[in-house]
Amino acid sequence: MIFADRVDAGRRLAARLGHLQRASTVVLGLPRGGVPVAYEIARSLAAPLDVILVRKLGVPFQPELGMGAVGEDGVLVVNDEVVRAAGISAEELAAVEARERAELQRRARLLRADRPRVPLSRRTAVIVDDGVATGSTAIAACKVARAQGAERVVLAVPVAPEGWEQRLGAEADELVCLVMPRHFAAIGQFYADFSQTTDAEVVACLEAAAQGRALPAAHGAAGDDPPWSDQQVDVSAGNVHLGGRLVVPERPLGVVAFAHGSGSSRHSPRNRFVAEVLNASGLATLLFDLLTPDEELDRANVFDVALLAGRLIAASTWLRRQEACAGLPLGYFGASTGAAAALWAASEPDSEVAAVACRGGRPDLAGPRLGQVRVPTLLIVGGEDDLVLELNERARERLASESRLVVVPGATHLFEEPGTLQLAAVAARDWFTSHLAPHAVR
Repeated sequence: MIFADRVDAGRRLAARLGHLQRASTVVLGLPRGGVPVAYEIARSLAAPLDVILVRKLGVPFQPELGMGAVGEDGVLVVNDEVVRAAGISAEELAAVEARERAELQRRARLLRADRPRVPLSRRTAVIVDDGVATGSTAIAACKVARAQGAERVVLAVPVAPEGWEQRLGAEADELVCLVMPRHFAAIGQFYADFSQTTDAEVVACLEAAAQGRALPAAHGAAGDDPPWSDQQVDVSAGNVHLGGRLVVPERPLGVVAFAHGSGSSRHSPRNRFVAEVLNASGLATLLFDLLTPDEELDRANVFDVALLAGRLIAASTWLRRQEACAGLPLGYFGASTGAAAALWAASEPDSEVAAVACRGGRPDLAGPRLGQVRVPTLLIVGGEDDLVLELNERARERLASESRLVVVPGATHLFEEPGTLQLAAVAARDWFTSHLAPHAVR
């Protein structure tokens, strides 16, 4: 596997980390190259982003060869094997350590500016770099996170040499890596673009994450491809306006509108994760609030499937008027009660939707409309969600269209178990990419 750049690596790695979507998660990038990767992960997990500052101790006559690392809070890691092989004296090691600690302090002031550290006490620290070579820096970063009180430490990298798990030992509670080649010379050999990340790019990532906004350009990439469009939007639905987030990748295959479940919104971390997976495969996505803040106060509105379906239809009309989405095949992704709304909307005689996917859905709430659905429908249900599984099996019998039921083993209703949300997202991705291709539009 070759990554286009650090942005590409971050998006691919994020798709493997959906099980870490929880309020206690903090994403920590290793400057400089690890921060663009970490930014994509933090964005996917809707988690805060910070840097974890570590400096490699390079062999004096061969600086690219690490003989250890230093980190904040006095952390020191020494690779005794490299020190012995290079013949480094204690005085030489101390001199390199002093120099790198001074640089560590300077970079902390430069990169964080006036922003305080994100506290790690009793939280899950996801440490991210653009790759692991010797492992000294990664070990030091894990030790820093422990020293700052992290309850759980996860080390996630796009690429590392075969056998890296043994090298890291017990420093991390979980290790995640996409590529572990047998023949490993350098991290850069696995990137088409491994150009140096600047301090300005690191600061831009941190500031964008802190302000909850997307970067204005494809950070960390040397090419001149246009960036993805990622914007907060105001969706018109009759006489109301609904907040939304529209993401359009370059040359999109289609667009998927999300209908969330009861008590949720466009900020749902689970739907955001699924959307990120779809985006990475070339699909545009619209996440929007089905109800206004005032409407949400009336619990009955949450289960008014006709109202919710009407909002989804209005959002579809709004999408057709957006230049970036005009003419694109349309899909619906529904969760919980939103699944019923998606199927209700798809059953309309003049509906232009080409495919529907539902996660943990309540298609039974669409009632008699199920027999009028004529588009390919995917139902994704957790294997441990017994009641909803039974409801989906019965609903599928009433569908008049091509359909498929995917049961995710070990998953409960919210797909909170490790890896289950990723499986659901991949199933939805494959369904939409196969049914929203131009030749598949009905």
